[in-house]
Amino acid sequence: MYKFIDEKFYKGSGKLKRSRKIIMVSHCILNSNSKVEGLSQYQGIFKELIDMIDEKEIGIIQLPCPEMIIYGIKRWGHVKEQFDTLFYRNNCRKMLEFIIGQVKSYIDTGYKIVGVIGIDGSPSCGVNLTCSGDWEGDSSSKDSIDHKIKNLKEIKALGIFMEELKRYLEEYNIEVPFVAINENDVYSSLNDISEFLNK
Repeated sequence: MYKFIDEKFYKGSGKLKRSRKIIMVSHCILNSNSKVEGLSQYQGIFKELIDMIDEKEIGIIQLPCPEMIIYGIKRWGHVKEQFDTLFYRNNCRKMLEFIIGQVKSYIDTGYKIVGVIGIDGSPSCGVNLTCSGDWEGDSSSKDSIDHKIKNLKEIKALGIFMEELKRYLEEYNIEVPFVAINENDVYSSLNDISEFLNK
């Protein structure tokens, strides 16, 4: 059995001392390959953020990516309005069922859920901002595409997946703060996340 000289270990026990702190993160923070092609601002994992979480000795629960699961890797970019359907919301809740079970189990045994880190700009995982627009109908003509692009905007709202996660947690009286990485300026968000983790 390997032993390390580290204050994280209990004296003489050889067992790692747990922080008993956990954070939930959007799937693409640990796997950027799940994002719509061309959107990821980092490769593989968001290492700077993961290192920051690790320094605070916080465990991670990786949330599922509903867009990848339902639409696959060849999907187009979407807006919140396209995902605002009973089908999509119900499937988000099904994906979250096991996550909520884990969270409840951790809390019941004395662990602290530090929060949730989402992805601002995402129609699913946005926290402060989500993508919105008149993104529907036939896109075969240039005029139609130009209209859709001009109509795209970010609005102050949760994405659909984050809405369902928040509701699901509230059903079990679990209150945790939600923060986010800004997809349009990824690295500027790190200071905000750092401040959040230092609280």
